[in-house]
Amino acid sequence: MLRILWRIVIYALRHKTLFVIAYVAMAGSICALLVIPRLLGSAIDTALEGGARAQLLLQAGVIIAMAAVRGAMMYIDDYTSEIVVERVGREIRTDLFHKLQSLSYGFHDQQRTGDLMSRATADVDSVRVFPIWGLGEFAFMTILVIAASALMLTMNLRLGLAVLVFMAFVIWRSAADIPVMVGLYRQGQDAIGRMATVVQEALTGIRVVKAFGGQALERAKFQQTAADARDYHSAASKKSVNRQALSALVMNAAIIAIIGLGAQEILSGRLSPGGMAAFLLYMGFLAQPIRMAGHALVMASSARAAGERVFEIIDAESPVEERRGAVSMPRASGHVRFEGVSFRYGERAPALYEVSFEIEPGQMVALLGAAGSGKTSLAHLIPRFYEVTRGRVLIDGLDVRDVTLASLRGNVGIVLQESFAFASTIKDNIGYGLDDPDIEDIIAASKTAQLHDFVDALPDGYDTWVGERGITLSGGQRQRLGIARTLLTDPPILILDDSTSSVDVGTEYRLQEALSRVIEGRTTFVIAHRLSTVRRADLVLVLDGGRIVERGTHAELMARGGYYRRIHDLQLAPAGGDAEAAPHGADEVSEAR
Repeated sequence: MLRILWRIVIYALRHKTLFVIAYVAMAGSICALLVIPRLLGSAIDTALEGGARAQLLLQAGVIIAMAAVRGAMMYIDDYTSEIVVERVGREIRTDLFHKLQSLSYGFHDQQRTGDLMSRATADVDSVRVFPIWGLGEFAFMTILVIAASALMLTMNLRLGLAVLVFMAFVIWRSAADIPVMVGLYRQGQDAIGRMATVVQEALTGIRVVKAFGGQALERAKFQQTAADARDYHSAASKKSVNRQALSALVMNAAIIAIIGLGAQEILSGRLSPGGMAAFLLYMGFLAQPIRMAGHALVMASSARAAGERVFEIIDAESPVEERRGAVSMPRASGHVRFEGVSFRYGERAPALYEVSFEIEPGQMVALLGAAGSGKTSLAHLIPRFYEVTRGRVLIDGLDVRDVTLASLRGNVGIVLQESFAFASTIKDNIGYGLDDPDIEDIIAASKTAQLHDFVDALPDGYDTWVGERGITLSGGQRQRLGIARTLLTDPPILILDDSTSSVDVGTEYRLQEALSRVIEGRTTFVIAHRLSTVRRADLVLVLDGGRIVERGTHAELMARGGYYRRIHDLQLAPAGGDAEAAPHGADEVSEAR
C-alpha cells in the first residue's frame, strides 16, 4: 500500500514550494490551536482566583490573536493545497494519456475503452487529492494527537495515561480495517470501469441498440454494473461508519471516565479547575482526529485502489518499444522483405508462421485469403503496429526494429478497413498529423480519393464540421476521407486494407483508376476482396492459416488450378459472366464474409 501512496506523493513533491507552504501553514494552525486551551485554562484560574480585569482582558486578547493566526494559517493551507491538487491531477492525467498514446495495438486490443476512460477520470480524481487532503489529514491528526497527548501527560500523568489507553484501542481498530477497505474500494473502482464500458458501448452503438430493440438489455447491463459499484462502495462506507461509531463510543466513554478521575485530581490539589478545562479541551482535540480518521482512511484506501489502476497503465510495457540507438529511416525506396516471420497475439495460436517474401520498389502486392488467414496481421507488421515473434521485417535492408517509429511510420501510409473521423472539420481530418498542411494539397488528395465533389457541394466546403466518429458521413465517405488523409502524407509504401469496401461500384471503379496513378512508384500492399485488385497486382500472396500457400500473378495462379483458383471460382468470379469481360467495375464482387 505504501509504495502506491508514495508514488502519488511524488507528484505533489514536484511542486516543493507550494507543498512545503501548505504543510508549514497546517503546522502553524495546529500550534495556534494547541496554545488556546492553555491560555483559556489560565484565564479560568485567573478569574476563579479573583485576578485583575486588565489581566483577564490581556489573556482574552491573546486568545483572539491566536484564533486569528489559526484562521490565517488555514487560509494559506487551503489555498496552496487546492493549487497542488489541481496540478497533481493534471500531471497524472497527462502521464496516463501519453502512456496510452505510446502503447501498441497489442495493448489496446485487450482493453475496454470505457474502463480506460474511468481510470483517466474517476480514478485520477481519487488519486489527486491524496497528497494534500488525504496525507494532509493524516499528518494533521498525527501531529495533533502527539502534541495534545504530550501536553496532557505534562499536565497530569494519570489522566494522560488513561486517555492513551483509550486511544491505543481506537488506533488498533482503525489499522485492522485498512486491508478490507482497500479491497472493497479496488473492487468498487473496477465495477465503475465496467459501468463506464457499458455506457460507452451503448452510446457508441446507439443505432444498433435502437434498431434491434436493445434498450432493455442495455438498461439491465447498466443497472447490474451500477449495482455492483454501489454494493462495493456501500460495504466500504458501512465499514467506515461502523468504525467511526465505535471510535466515538470509546471516546465518549473516555471523556466520562476522565471527568470522574479529573474530579478526584482537583480535590487532591494535583490539578486546577482551569487545568481540568484545558485537559478536556485537549481531549476534544483528540476526538477531532478520531472523526477525521475515518475520512482519511477512506481517502487512503480509495487512493490506493485507484492508484493501482492508474499505475497499471503508466507502468504497462508495450510489446513495441523503440530501441535505444534507433536511427531515423530516410525516405524509403519501397523494397520490403519478410524473412521467416512468425507472429502471434499474446498466448493465442500463431497468426503468421514462417512467412518469407520479397517485394521490389513500386510493386503492387495483393494479399488474399479467408477471414483469419493472416492478411491484416501481415500488413500491420510493416509499420510495426505489432512486434514479430520470430524473424525480421526489412525495408530497404533496415530491420524495422532498428529505426525510430516516427520515421518508419512516416514511410508507410495505411488506409484501414474502417476509417476513423475525428470531431473536427473535413480539412483538419484530411490534414491530421501534419503541421499546417496547404489547402491546395488537401484538395488534390481529396480529388484523387474521389471526395472533392462531395465536399465542394457542401455549404461550408472543407470547413464543414464532421460529427463525433464521423457520424455525419457515410461509410464510403469516411473511407474516401481516410484515403485522402493517407495520400496527403505522400508515403513511399502504401497499405490499403479493403479500402474500397464501403463505396458503390461506380465510385469504386473511379477510385481504383485514380489509385492506379497514385500507386505508381510506390510499393503497395492491398488486402484484396475484389477481383479487379487481384488482376492489377504484380504479385498475389495467398494465405491460409497464417502461411503463404501460393504466390504468383493472377494468370499464373489461375493456370495452376490450386487454392487460388478455388477462391476465385467461389468468391471472386462474378456470377453468370466472364470475369475477363466484365466492364466498368461489374466484376467488383465483394468477398463472401
